[in-house]
Amino acid sequence: MPVFLYNIFLLLFRAGTYIASLFNPKAKKWVRGRKGIFEKLQAAIPAGEKIIWMHCASLGEFEQGRPVMERIKASAFVKATADTQDTRHKILLTFFSPSGYEALKDYKGADWVFYLPMDGPRNARRFLEIVHPSLVIFVKYEFWYYYLKKIKYRNIPLILISALFRKDMPFFKWYGGLQRKILSRFDQLFVQNESSKKLLDDIGCADITTVSGDTRFDRVIEIAGATEAVPGIEKFIDGHKTLIAGSTWSDDEELLKKAAGFLESNQVKLIIAPHEVNPKHIEYLQALFPDSLLYSFLSRGLDSNSRILIIDNVGILSRLYKYAWSCYVGGGHGHTGVHNVLEAAVYHKPVLFGPNYEKYREAVELVLTKGAMVVQGKEQFIETLSRLMQDPSFYRETGEKAGQYVKANAGAVEKIIHYIQEKRLLTS
Repeated sequence: MPVFLYNIFLLLFRAGTYIASLFNPKAKKWVRGRKGIFEKLQAAIPAGEKIIWMHCASLGEFEQGRPVMERIKASAFVKATADTQDTRHKILLTFFSPSGYEALKDYKGADWVFYLPMDGPRNARRFLEIVHPSLVIFVKYEFWYYYLKKIKYRNIPLILISALFRKDMPFFKWYGGLQRKILSRFDQLFVQNESSKKLLDDIGCADITTVSGDTRFDRVIEIAGATEAVPGIEKFIDGHKTLIAGSTWSDDEELLKKAAGFLESNQVKLIIAPHEVNPKHIEYLQALFPDSLLYSFLSRGLDSNSRILIIDNVGILSRLYKYAWSCYVGGGHGHTGVHNVLEAAVYHKPVLFGPNYEKYREAVELVLTKGAMVVQGKEQFIETLSRLMQDPSFYRETGEKAGQYVKANAGAVEKIIHYIQEKRLLTS
């Protein structure tokens, strides 16, 4: 893609978003969040600060960048020195998507959280003049031509972490010259697997590519190691086997409805944590499961004899899975694709999901290692649950394989931190 086509894309994207903001709430937040963005940045960030800038497209990428950010923040790079008590580096976190920014705008792990201004030569130059970062970390995706170009021209260290590449991406097509040029701006590309490295090697990026793995493995292990309980859950479970269904969409919830009779007859409780917790979807779930209880009521200490609990808030799913007998991860029965299976697998519990999972490396590998099972519909879903109940050895081995898979793939954060230290990227 020539640069002039990229500029046309930026123009059309901006115009389309402004038009969409007239009737689409997400687009409206995107536009409003960037209003006066440079003045806000200028007012928030003092001149002379030493800054590490991490950029994430949205919430999912943040979960991959978070363990690296928190390791950096805990290191000597951002602590006060013994002699001067001066803060060495502070952290700026930016998002492109409103779903990421709105969820993390009050995140205390970063010193500042902002939207990233739209790409363009003037915006990129002005942003870097205000922020003047010492190190830039992009997470997984987000390849903005002008930002990366001007970072490179300023000789600012630039790394990409937890990246995943597929052969159908433009980088590897005859028309992907601009995309390949964008990749050359990075000082180091930390990729999740060998197939990504092979693709990059074939287009001349071998010298800057390292297989580090996916930082999400480190993140879910960290979460599982914490002891913070989810209030009210043990009281609801009350010693029963419990199927926890996380990040569900309507297709997943229809499947759970079909299996509800089987679960009840086998005294298995059901907890549903939907992907969307807006009032409309919660009302839909309550209509689908009339005898269900909302978590907001449970957390207030209200008693109920319900066997189905609907989680009507966000932020607890990664801790919720530890209470499961078995886990169902949503997204695999719709067009979105399966969600984060690692959050469930880390607790050494069997993981089930729908057939749309092949673009997700960790889901594919969990199936291959027999730590997860794919369920196509009601009959296969019930058959799988029945086997897990009736065959203790199968249940135990499936859960162990899930947990072992996560443990075996940890270590990406350590490799990235080692590179930063070895190259002395933050010692100037």
